[in-house]
Amino acid sequence: MINITLPDGAVKQFEKGVTALDVAKSISEGLARKVLAANVNGQVWDATRPLNEDATLKLLTWNDTEGKSTFWHSSAHLMAEAVESLFPGVKFWVGPATVNPPGFYYDIDFGDKKLTEEDLAKLEKKMNELAKQSNAYVRKEMPKNEAVEYFAGKGDEYKLDLLQNLEDGKITFYSQGNFTDLCRGPHIPNTGFIKAIKLTNIAGAYWKGDEKNKQLTRLYGITFPSQKELDEYLALLEEAKKRDHRKLGKELGIYTMDDDVGQGLIMWLPNGTVIIEELEKLAKETEEDGGYKRVVTPHIAKESMYLTSGHLPYYADSMYPPMELDGEKYYLKSMNCPHHHKIFAAEPKSYRDLPYRIAEYGTVYRYEQSGELFGLMRVRCLHMNDAHIYCTKEQFNDEFRAVNEMYLKYFKIFGVDKYVMRLSLHSPEKLGVKYVNEPQLWKETEEMVRNVLIESNIPYVEVQDEAAFYGPKIDVQIYSVIGREFTLATNQVDFSQGRSFKLQYTTADNSADTPLIIHRAPLGTHERFIGFLLEHYAGKLPVWLSPVQVKILPISDKFLDYAHDVKAKLRKAGVRVEMDDRSEKIGKKIREAELSKVPYMLVLGEKEVAEGRLSVRRQGKGDTGSLSVDEFIGTIVDEIRERKSGE
Repeated sequence: MINITLPDGAVKQFEKGVTALDVAKSISEGLARKVLAANVNGQVWDATRPLNEDATLKLLTWNDTEGKSTFWHSSAHLMAEAVESLFPGVKFWVGPATVNPPGFYYDIDFGDKKLTEEDLAKLEKKMNELAKQSNAYVRKEMPKNEAVEYFAGKGDEYKLDLLQNLEDGKITFYSQGNFTDLCRGPHIPNTGFIKAIKLTNIAGAYWKGDEKNKQLTRLYGITFPSQKELDEYLALLEEAKKRDHRKLGKELGIYTMDDDVGQGLIMWLPNGTVIIEELEKLAKETEEDGGYKRVVTPHIAKESMYLTSGHLPYYADSMYPPMELDGEKYYLKSMNCPHHHKIFAAEPKSYRDLPYRIAEYGTVYRYEQSGELFGLMRVRCLHMNDAHIYCTKEQFNDEFRAVNEMYLKYFKIFGVDKYVMRLSLHSPEKLGVKYVNEPQLWKETEEMVRNVLIESNIPYVEVQDEAAFYGPKIDVQIYSVIGREFTLATNQVDFSQGRSFKLQYTTADNSADTPLIIHRAPLGTHERFIGFLLEHYAGKLPVWLSPVQVKILPISDKFLDYAHDVKAKLRKAGVRVEMDDRSEKIGKKIREAELSKVPYMLVLGEKEVAEGRLSVRRQGKGDTGSLSVDEFIGTIVDEIRERKSGE
């Protein structure tokens, strides 16, 4: 007999060979019908895989992230089976589940075949047919030589390439129906769980992400356990299309890109620049209140500095190639921290100077792969709300908590109600390879961060093997009003670079010590955050952020003198105002102002001029009544000063 420990601490005994599905059935048949996979001793397994020794067990359903991931990865295999049945001879690379967008994809070599929308409809139909057969996903372990022989016989260079890096004794195949593939799993019990299917997109993807390699076809899809959930998702997708920051960015004149400038290099138009300046103003006010000092650093640095920081050679693939000048190699700045460390070291510090907080909206350059560039979300030039805090171990809790509180303040301002902090930890097996080889310091700092989160009652999840190379970090995941997830910012602990840069301060007993470093960027980058804001607000930015806050709409030229007078008063009050003085009908002027998402429209006609008042319209709400000029100025100035999140 073996002991199975459930999440509530209950221990049940079963015969060896029992499966998670068997355990679910012993609890209830209803539960068993919902189980997609299982977490066994911290690893996700097939629900049908035999358990032969004592284990902790959590049953995973659609409500669990790992359950959804398993469901979608299994759906990718179902899609591959449909593809292979309709297009014999195709070859497959990888088919993972995805988070953003949710669902799955498979990279496929179709040869000379170009997929069409008609092909997608046929594949969806075939997938539905195959799903209804309720074919089991069967796991099979295979020696490496047999796996190589299998794919060599098929002439499959993609799987043979994968096999090169796999260890003998840990190679598994999965089969369902007439499809078999190299895969580590896990998978759902059978295809019958998949009730609703939608193939969403066809794209190109270079093999292994290398633009020097052959371009494969990336086929995206999403599936659900019910048609109702798919219908709801598709409705949400339609709303997301309307909110796409790339579409809104163009319509509202926020930013542009040009091939002559280069891929992933954003040029901010006047409207976008206003948003940037308002965000920087908010950050500077907040950071000044938090005791930060502002600094400015160069856009380039010598190779030696990045060797000291440890970013080279490990980060070289994400940096632009070096420039040779005066016998030295210079790199475009890909992160601000080494420059800030040099600023800390520029003048002697004592314990009285700590915590030492310096902030910069620093410009950094990162060479993202061309296939990964995406509007404002993945770019090559980033303007980062960066800062570094140098503190003692005793000061750490207060400083780290203050950074988290800064996040919460920003969430309130921007109407972010749903968020989660991801505590990214190291992997002990990768010490000295991916992470600084200091096991005790890792344990200590991870516990310090965990304690701050618990004491602050901040929701968080722990994720293994995603820390920075120099310490644990928090990645902030926020959700727009339609539920789309964004990685906004980071809050990182660094116990390594202070020693690398020989940073020291004099302690109270006149000895030397190295400070802990906190890397933080609560507003992330202008690029990603403005992309989020455009989608979150559907382009209808709150008044304080809007490039144009008021549009004056005179009904005819007879009222231009009054319109100019109102415009001058608004400008004097610090309001961003424009006037539409074209000889167009007022209905057209209103429609165009609505489309440009201007928060307030002031219609001026004979009555308004005679009474010295304004007919006020609010974006999306229509006529809100009549106000005097002073009343309106008082209202809008208060709204701007308080940075209200919008209505």
